[in-house]
Amino acid sequence: MSTFRFGQHIIRASVVFHQTELSFALVNRKPVVPGHVLVCPLRPVERFRDLRPDEVADLFKTTQKVADVVEKHFQGTSLTISLQDGPEAGQTVKHVHVHVLPRKIGDFENNDNVYDELQKHDQQLEDVPEKWRTEEEMEGEAFQLRMYFNEPQKPLVERREHEGPL
Repeated sequence: MSTFRFGQHIIRASVVFHQTELSFALVNRKPVVPGHVLVCPLRPVERFRDLRPDEVADLFKTTQKVADVVEKHFQGTSLTISLQDGPEAGQTVKHVHVHVLPRKIGDFENNDNVYDELQKHDQQLEDVPEKWRTEEEMEGEAFQLRMYFNEPQKPLVERREHEGPL
């Protein structure tokens, strides 16, 4: 099975739903709201300032496409798009990534509470794997999102058995 590096983590290709020459988008194992996904550069870079100009352009172009898809797919009415750059900003994975969250009326009592949740959701669940979504749940969501990008739609079992290295 092919994999992607996401900072200190190895991510299975089955949870990635879109890839460009320089970026990839994956479902989140600990979403703050349904449809909370991540967009990352393929090259594992810790800080935003260290991205090359072509990587910045591709990351944000990809984020724009992904945001449009998840807002529609999850029946959102708005979006929160966030990049936490460095540990004091709440970044827990040492790999630049953009959070994309489809938003709905009333999903938080105060709209800005979403930032509090983004900051603490990794710390709260990091040592509690039973609160994470299962690989099957994540694969299913990635499978659904892949159709919006004209990505290959192999059955999950077949994809697991036949995926090769990157």
